[in-house]
Amino acid sequence: MNLAVAERFVSINGEGLQAGRLATFIRFCGCNLHCAYCDTRWACEPCFKGEHIDIDCLVDYVVDAGCVCVTLTGGEPLLQPALPQFVKRLLGMKTTDNRAFEIEIETNGALSLETLAHLRQSVPKPCQTPDDQTSNDARGYVSFTMDWKCPSSGMTDYMLHENLAYLTKRDTIKFVVGTQDDLECARRLVQDNNLTVQTNVLLSPVFGGIEPKEIVEYMKRYDLVDVRFQLQLHKFIWPPTQRGV
Repeated sequence: MNLAVAERFVSINGEGLQAGRLATFIRFCGCNLHCAYCDTRWACEPCFKGEHIDIDCLVDYVVDAGCVCVTLTGGEPLLQPALPQFVKRLLGMKTTDNRAFEIEIETNGALSLETLAHLRQSVPKPCQTPDDQTSNDARGYVSFTMDWKCPSSGMTDYMLHENLAYLTKRDTIKFVVGTQDDLECARRLVQDNNLTVQTNVLLSPVFGGIEPKEIVEYMKRYDLVDVRFQLQLHKFIWPPTQRGV
């Protein structure tokens, strides 16, 4: 089975819980949303076909790249019919230095996480040695970094509330905010659903939009002590529109 790949590369993870760590990135083609601030629209255009790569070749690429962290992004990865099979294969593999993969799936919140949530629950728990260290036959894990689209995106109505139930402390819900209305939307959802107890919550500014200090002041005003503020690191290291970073 093939997957439609827009680009693949190794770089630092620019955002999320793994920010700053080297990761192997697989960016898939296509998206079901059209966010006003989208920074990868080129990968979502119907005329852009990318590469169609079979699962075996893509697994080999990830193994050869040598990074423990693997970020599956887009576009929207969940649009790929073969994604669960690809993830399952990676969970059974290891790096060349015998380490299990930590797979992060970045998703836009508008497609169900149910299949992948059930898949990761089926992965055997790591075996433990007597000194409570994970043994070499431990398997990898899957985490979700799920967006929740705020009003300035124009896509709020497409968010699936049922996806919130699949998020755990291994996962992240991310709010990309560009206005005070966006901040209000994020705060209400977090507080109404007690999300900081259930999962990790990130606030990230629309690049070139809202001033980051406005977000920090908002966090202070409402005592959002369990919410994290984050900038997209890669956009401060390389030009914001550069690909492959």
